Amino acid sequence: MKISKLFLSGVLACMCACNCTTQKPEEQNPDTPDTPDVPAVVQDKDVVAYVTKCDKSQLFKKSSFDFSKPGSMSPNKVTYDKTKTAQEIDGFGLALTTASCYNLLKMSQEDRTAFLKETFSKTEGVGSSLIRVSIGASDFPCQGFEFTWCDKEGIENFAVHQEDRDYLFPVLKEIYAINPDVKIIGSPWSCPRWMKCQMPGGNSWDVSKFNVPVTDETTYNSWTGGRLKPSCYDDYALYFVKWIQTMEKEGFDIHAITMQNEPLNPGNSMSMVMPWQDQKEFVKVLGPEMEKAGLADVKILLFDHNYNYDSKEGQDNYPLNIYADAEAYKWADGSAWHNYGGSVTELDNIYAANPEKDIYFTEASIGEWNYTFEGCLVNDFSSIFLGTLLRGGKGVTLWNLMLDDKKGPYSPQDGSCKTCFGGVTINSSNYKTITKNTHWYNVAHASAVIKPGAKKIETGGFYPPAGFECQMFLNPDNTIGVIICNKNDAEQFIVFVGDDFTVKYTVPAKCIASLIWQE
Repeated sequence: MKISKLFLSGVLACMCACNCTTQKPEEQNPDTPDTPDVPAVVQDKDVVAYVTKCDKSQLFKKSSFDFSKPGSMSPNKVTYDKTKTAQEIDGFGLALTTASCYNLLKMSQEDRTAFLKETFSKTEGVGSSLIRVSIGASDFPCQGFEFTWCDKEGIENFAVHQEDRDYLFPVLKEIYAINPDVKIIGSPWSCPRWMKCQMPGGNSWDVSKFNVPVTDETTYNSWTGGRLKPSCYDDYALYFVKWIQTMEKEGFDIHAITMQNEPLNPGNSMSMVMPWQDQKEFVKVLGPEMEKAGLADVKILLFDHNYNYDSKEGQDNYPLNIYADAEAYKWADGSAWHNYGGSVTELDNIYAANPEKDIYFTEASIGEWNYTFEGCLVNDFSSIFLGTLLRGGKGVTLWNLMLDDKKGPYSPQDGSCKTCFGGVTINSSNYKTITKNTHWYNVAHASAVIKPGAKKIETGGFYPPAGFECQMFLNPDNTIGVIICNKNDAEQFIVFVGDDFTVKYTVPAKCIASLIWQE
């Protein structure tokens, strides 16, 4: 059968460190047009391929070809069985901070619609289907100040903050008009300040203090650091419920929430420490409160931080420690991860211990400290996308969707990232010219061929050389999606063996590639 009407394009990412090769940052030129080859035409070939090369000679370059006859003498044959599948995939995307929304709303309506369609449309774009938003402000607000939705003491004072009303909601409404099936993961950078107390022993970086129970609930009136008062667990659980209910009333599907962004980092400009001991107790309050409100279908994800647990004493195996408590286990749906420390191989431990619990990758950044197009393109695709999916992952979100050429807007406070790049960079002199960075291409390649509801397929037969990775997925419409990463200097010929046909493809050197076909 031929694939009909496969359209494509892309989007997204940015914030604090990734597994990219550390080299001199690549010169950014937001005035140079950067348009991938994704013509919106009806596809009349059996297989569609997309390639992005490290040297930029091909940027999401589209090609197509027909199946070959059964049988091949090549040793590089990949066999697969569509009846043997693993985890179901939710999707891929970037974070929609109010900084990103500010930049998007500075664009003309025509240009913004075109970009959002390219990003989220299932027929005119790549169909990105997962977004991360902050519950309250993050370190990328657009007005330069921190906030929650209940800054006046008393949960009865809960209300939508004006910055979200003015910036986040309008952009989300445009996105949902393009793709009503987009799902949101929400994460708070801090609880309201009136719910905070100082960390035992002071708000220090002393790792030994992370495990000390809270006994002094004197209010800690700072956006940076602090702990959640145990006496405020009920109010904070209700805060989450009210936030989810408000967002869903506005038409925004909340798929999952995490209880704290980077819970072991007291130094972010807007932050709160929530060691696993605190999170274990809080989830026992949050879960029942969400169930009582009819929100049991919204996933509660643990952790939301680095593979190496930020080297904090006693915090190793953070989610596993919580799963070990029978009551907490009931309410925790899975865990979320960042890559600013440690290795994706930590997920081997997490998945092996509790394969029934979900795994999501929720944040990675590119910026002046680590960015080269060549290094980040393949290394992030390998580690974050293929690495997470290999270990039971259900989805990936990267950091800011769009920042400007000044790397903002961002919080002026200490502890915020002032050297980050977005998934795309927009020229602030005209709010029209867009440069796509590597995280945009990473998300585009995955979203274009792995659709929400896809299941990872078991493969065999092929023993690739080091630096070459390939995974296959069965989409709900019975198409087969393939993502490939080739870090090597040499191209790689590969053959996928179907029931009565083969797909023969030569993967270029130093590239990421995606294939899709229908049998």
